Amino acid sequence: MRNVIRPLSGVLIAIAITATMDATGLTVFSALPLFPLMALFWYLERLPRTKVGFVWGRWADYGLAVIFPLIVLSIAAAIAVMAGQTHTASTDWGKAVLNVSINAAGTIPVAILTEEGFFRGWLWASLERSGLKILNIVVWTSVAFALWHISEVTLAKGYTLPPTQIPIFIANAAVLGAIWGLLRAISGSVIVTSVSHGLWNGGAYALFGVGTRVGALGIADKATYGVEVGIVGLVLNVLFAVALWRWWMLQNQSSPNPAP
Repeated sequence: MRNVIRPLSGVLIAIAITATMDATGLTVFSALPLFPLMALFWYLERLPRTKVGFVWGRWADYGLAVIFPLIVLSIAAAIAVMAGQTHTASTDWGKAVLNVSINAAGTIPVAILTEEGFFRGWLWASLERSGLKILNIVVWTSVAFALWHISEVTLAKGYTLPPTQIPIFIANAAVLGAIWGLLRAISGSVIVTSVSHGLWNGGAYALFGVGTRVGALGIADKATYGVEVGIVGLVLNVLFAVALWRWWMLQNQSSPNPAP
């Protein structure tokens, strides 16, 4: 295995910058420094564009990108409805749909240049150059992605969570990172992962709420029924990650050129 000092240093610098911004009221902009960091380390390592994941991917890959948030968010909403945990009498559904669309459309290009470009783009390519196998890269990029999110829920005003919900959120961030990592492995594209990331954020934030805020579904017990801070969301995401991994393994077994 080659030197991993550069990828480790990049992640630690990113965490330090974001934590500082979260602690000083700049959370809205805290993902933006990932773009110059990605560009800097990409330049220093002279990584090919295709290795960093700036390729389009196949149409089928985008189908997987859409299926993930659609299935998990729909099942989570159905569970909350059946449990009598939704309160939508005063919900403006036209506004909710608009919020989903705006959040998703806004997140996709930003994610390409920040979170996805950094973690599933440069960091992925850097770890690959260091000699790690694909599944190990999925794990380590997911861990880095989760650690980078800690300051958001512990330091950022308006986003901090009750202490009991923080471990669930961090675990969920790691699982989400693993799902997008698997999509990256399957498609070779951070554009594909960014589409999935954007659709997830659009639906999760508008319908289930972000931080302690309640979304359009009116779910107050987010510790149980939330998709990012709740047990239901964590279980569903784990199940989807396992299913996606098993499907990918089956695809590899039938392929003449299996993934390493």
